[in-house]
Amino acid sequence: MGSNSSRIGDLPKNEYLKKLSGPESVSENDPFWNQLLSFSFPAPTSSNELKLLEEATISVCRSLVVNNPRTGNLGALIKVFLSRTKELKLSAECQNHIFIWQTHNALFIICCLLKVFICEMSEEELQLHFTYEEKSPGSYSSDSEDLLEELLCCLMQLITDIPLLDITYEISVEAVSTMVVFLSCQLFHKEVLRQSISHKYLMQGRCLPYTSKLVKTLLYNFIRQEKPPPPGAHVLPQQSDGGGLLYGLASGVATGLWTVFTLGGVGSKAAASPELSSPLANQSLLLLLVLANLTDAADAPNPYRQAIMSFKNTQDSSPFPSSIPHTFQINFNSLYTALCEQQTSDQATLLLYTLLHQNSNVRTYMLARTDTENLVLPILEILYHVEERNSHHVYMALIILLILTEDDGFNRSIHEVILKNISWYSERVLTEISLGSLLILVVIRTIQYNMTRTRDKYLHTNCLAALANMSAQFRCLHQYAAQRIISLFSLLSKKHNKVLEQATQSLRGSLSANDVPLPDYAQDLNVIEEVIRMMLEIINSCLTNSLHHNPNLVYALLYKRDLFEQFRTHPSFQDIMQNIDLVITFFSSRLLQAGAELSVERVLEIIKQGAVALPKDRLKKFPELKFKYVEEEQPEEFFIPYVWSLVYNSAVGLYWNPQDIQLFTMDSD
Repeated sequence: MGSNSSRIGDLPKNEYLKKLSGPESVSENDPFWNQLLSFSFPAPTSSNELKLLEEATISVCRSLVVNNPRTGNLGALIKVFLSRTKELKLSAECQNHIFIWQTHNALFIICCLLKVFICEMSEEELQLHFTYEEKSPGSYSSDSEDLLEELLCCLMQLITDIPLLDITYEISVEAVSTMVVFLSCQLFHKEVLRQSISHKYLMQGRCLPYTSKLVKTLLYNFIRQEKPPPPGAHVLPQQSDGGGLLYGLASGVATGLWTVFTLGGVGSKAAASPELSSPLANQSLLLLLVLANLTDAADAPNPYRQAIMSFKNTQDSSPFPSSIPHTFQINFNSLYTALCEQQTSDQATLLLYTLLHQNSNVRTYMLARTDTENLVLPILEILYHVEERNSHHVYMALIILLILTEDDGFNRSIHEVILKNISWYSERVLTEISLGSLLILVVIRTIQYNMTRTRDKYLHTNCLAALANMSAQFRCLHQYAAQRIISLFSLLSKKHNKVLEQATQSLRGSLSANDVPLPDYAQDLNVIEEVIRMMLEIINSCLTNSLHHNPNLVYALLYKRDLFEQFRTHPSFQDIMQNIDLVITFFSSRLLQAGAELSVERVLEIIKQGAVALPKDRLKKFPELKFKYVEEEQPEEFFIPYVWSLVYNSAVGLYWNPQDIQLFTMDSD
């Protein structure tokens, strides 16, 4: 590298990189470091160019792997970086652009090297590389300070303590990225890592006191969504000599290397990964999710998860419980706003799920908000565009709804929020509809999509659980929502009849065709009957608890009354059909008395009058429908691969070879 600009293709032949990775030791006080760190080159502008950068530097990295046991140059480079970071805060205050730029370049090289080291060796070997010094071949210092721990602590200090200015933005991004790289050993293991050297450093020792401060800073980085400064905004004017360090700064960093940090990783889907407006916010969120999902140590819980579970609102003046470590305060209003605005990304939805599920302070605050639509509408839009989303994103959105619907106050309030002209809902023009009715429409649409496409029982169960939680508080259902509830039941009824017919034919065929394996229609029938039972319970819950509030549902029920005939005497549904049958009979009788040729308006009027006249004690009471989200055992088996797939696809300026990834399968395109 050095002070002259370079092309990516020239990097393997670069004299400074060859010296760093070569057989000759370089003292940490050598002027060579100033030359090495004064580099710039045309930055990658696509995922393919990021791949080229990786391929161009891999030979240099591998050379250092071979020679570092003799030279200790990796340790020397890290010590140079560490010594510079001690003056970084003062340099930011004094606007010392060159010093900050060179310190950033040192960290950039360290990050590139670490990525290859972690990919190509065990953690034990990596730890050993941090101990090698300039001595006889292969010797190392066992009593010296732990350089790996010192580097991690330094990164945490840099993230939390350095003020975020135009001139410090890129080094802040790089510090977060380097911490992600430190933890990336998980990518190269098929199994979830439960004991790891990097985990040990982060969960105890010198790094532990920074836990709450780091989590708080990463959250605020996400909240603030700070955009990178415009190219050249923080660069000194070029000096007349046009060479040396200032040449590298003025000609390269602002227009070249800078944009490395605004690129997405290989394998990103265009639809799922829009252009990032804030690389720092994106990287901070990814690091936060990685830290939150580290497995607990054998003798201590994950402190980062503890911090996420326990932080409070800045307006909460109650004392912190002494039994809860790593807690802090943050502005919940700002956090709520950011979460509402950022739900287009998987990682923001995963953060929302994590906070709702694990932090009771956040959950209580969100449920008390009077503008719930700002949170719920983006979640509904994720579910509505289920075809364009990955299954994990859909699951997270659905579980968020399930958690919200556990609260009766939420279930009541959503029917009081009236929305106008929902532009993204294309099946029908909805000029005016309650948030509750819209939620029902979207969840039913998700169920129908699942029935015809993915056929995922888990998704079915959670959709129906959310509807069941809401059913007792259904209020003033929109006529289209009421129609869709009955239409879904109609679809399930047809499905039931079809499976029943197939089972009957299969049974007849088995009498004449011995030794031929038969499809398990009994299991299919059992599943569909469970779903039908759930739908009947949802309809019954609404009729029992809020009949007079839902004339449109009674209208839809009467219009499709023939659907329910076959289930009146079915042993699986007889009990739950009693109330539905009673309601159909009662209102059918009143309509018959009113005469023929009734208008829709007149029918609804008769239904409203009948709802008042129907004695409540005639409807049999059933236990209240309440479903609570319970995280599966060993949730890390799901969440850790999911989080790292987000890192792989979304990390700014980081590239991993798909062939090296072991944790999950990735396409190489």
